[in-house]
Amino acid sequence: MNFEQQLLELLRSKQAYLEGHFLLSSGLHSPNYMQCAKILQFPRIAEDLGRRLHEKLLSDVPSADLVLSPALGGIIIGHEVARSWDVPFLFCEREDGKMKLRRFEIQPGQKVVVIEDVVTTGGSTKETIAVAEERGAKIVGIGSIVDRAARPPEFPAVFHSLLKLPLEHYQPESCPLCEQKLPLVKPGSRQVKK
Repeated sequence: MNFEQQLLELLRSKQAYLEGHFLLSSGLHSPNYMQCAKILQFPRIAEDLGRRLHEKLLSDVPSADLVLSPALGGIIIGHEVARSWDVPFLFCEREDGKMKLRRFEIQPGQKVVVIEDVVTTGGSTKETIAVAEERGAKIVGIGSIVDRAARPPEFPAVFHSLLKLPLEHYQPESCPLCEQKLPLVKPGSRQVKK
């Protein structure tokens, strides 16, 4: 069993890979949901995943000045990747619906790696990248535990994930799960895009 299969089994065993009818933060509907917090609550697992993601990124990103993640989902895995790199960890958070850097400073020219737990459309990741670029930082790499995107996201730097698992998602107006009248569940912490 390769590592991707092991990770998928771990996600299932910790009830982090869910099946049903879910409203994603992008506004899309999906029969599957990844709740990485369920595995990241275990410090040794989080440390191992952070080390593995760091190692995967190292092939294309030999150095970084800091790791930046969107709150809430990216905080634990971002911290663990920063630990492996031995660089500072910063996070962005939403304020009035917009991603902002409230507690930290990024200097022009700093090499930044952006880390997320799950990428579906890449929206949160792109917003986090924009925050760093507005401050003159250079995005040198992007990573996530799970890449569930149907198409490769368009990012300004190399993107690596530990698990590539394209999962179905639907526009609300053409959702077959809605047609079946399955209850819609909104997991996660982020508000849905309107």
